[in-house]
Amino acid sequence: MATASSAAPAPTLPVFDGTSMRLSPKDPGFYTDPYPAYAAIHARGPAIFWEEYGHWCFAGHDLVNRSLRERRFGRQILHVASRQELGWPLPKPHLADFDRLEDVSLLELEPPAHTRLRTLVNRAFVSRQVERLKPDIEALAHSLIDGFERDRHAELLASYGEIIPVTIIARMLGVPMEMTPQLLDWSHRMVRMYMFLRDEDIERDANAAARQFTLYLEDLIAGRRRALGDDLISHMLTARSGDDGLTATELVSTTILLLNAGHEATVHQIGNAVATILSTGADPKTMFADDRSTALAVEECMRFDPPLHMFTRWVLEDCEPSPGVTLRKGDRIGLMLGAANHDPARFPDPGSFRPDRDDGMQLAFGGGLHFCIGAPLARLELQVALPILFERLPALALAEPPRWRDAYHFRGLERLNASW
Repeated sequence: MATASSAAPAPTLPVFDGTSMRLSPKDPGFYTDPYPAYAAIHARGPAIFWEEYGHWCFAGHDLVNRSLRERRFGRQILHVASRQELGWPLPKPHLADFDRLEDVSLLELEPPAHTRLRTLVNRAFVSRQVERLKPDIEALAHSLIDGFERDRHAELLASYGEIIPVTIIARMLGVPMEMTPQLLDWSHRMVRMYMFLRDEDIERDANAAARQFTLYLEDLIAGRRRALGDDLISHMLTARSGDDGLTATELVSTTILLLNAGHEATVHQIGNAVATILSTGADPKTMFADDRSTALAVEECMRFDPPLHMFTRWVLEDCEPSPGVTLRKGDRIGLMLGAANHDPARFPDPGSFRPDRDDGMQLAFGGGLHFCIGAPLARLELQVALPILFERLPALALAEPPRWRDAYHFRGLERLNASW
């Protein structure tokens, strides 16, 4: 068992006032180390009204787990209420290209539209059999380490953690490898839309990225229609449920969603996991001794320091999901996945990193209808990339304290400098 060392700056704790709390997601003492704040929240109960967000947030594991599956909550609400009924303004014209993709995104839809789209995408995904990718991931990991092993130091995000998931998802989709830097740029700009306190400049830039991404993919997909291959885009083009198939916009939106997931969540999880192992003094030889111990260790890495910490839902009907929490149709709630993964009611001694922990269900991939469609691929990448890194570089150590991004919604590192 190992316990994570304290990070600088000192952790920032919430200021509570009854069932409300004040805590800025932009505070470096919070986004650098949110876990002391989570412990303070858990000491008060499973739910808290977060004033900076302006809505209730759920932190308890049981409440978050139930809410992920609760049909009274949804990623979308305009299928059950109008903008006029909700008091919403008209859509922002400067977000038209971004919104066009979001309107048909798997991440945002609710049944029956979500059921139809996920069925079609699953048919394409299943045909790829993720496990077949294991030799490719192994070869890529070894090749990357071959490139920097003699240097005795590296920034591991740029030289390893970023390249593996980006390369694998690009290969799956049949996207030319020379385009991956541009895809990363578009992806990063679009994902900034989920930041706390985004401004119009961020919105306009995300919209421009969405437009450029769309134009590129429309051209790529047109070429694929003329010459189908064995890639995921080709499989999505031919996926059918009866006579139904994906529309052109659905295909573009789904491709972007898969690329963004590969470019963001898995990249951050690799970085977070390496930082966790190195900063806690855990023994990689024991962690990755065999397939079972590796699988458990990867789940504990995702529990201990996941990339996605907040996932929002709309309230679709009046309800009281927890004592003292009264919600009205049209309210928004936040599901604090990172906090749920540190709930002491579900995970004994949650602040300790225990690679052999086998006593709980971590929620890094969400749950319910919107459970991460790429979870099998992400798990495989972690189960391959982490053991190979520590096997090849047994003296691996942090060269400096990890630098965390100012992005509470997607917790990840700016840099991970290591030496050996």
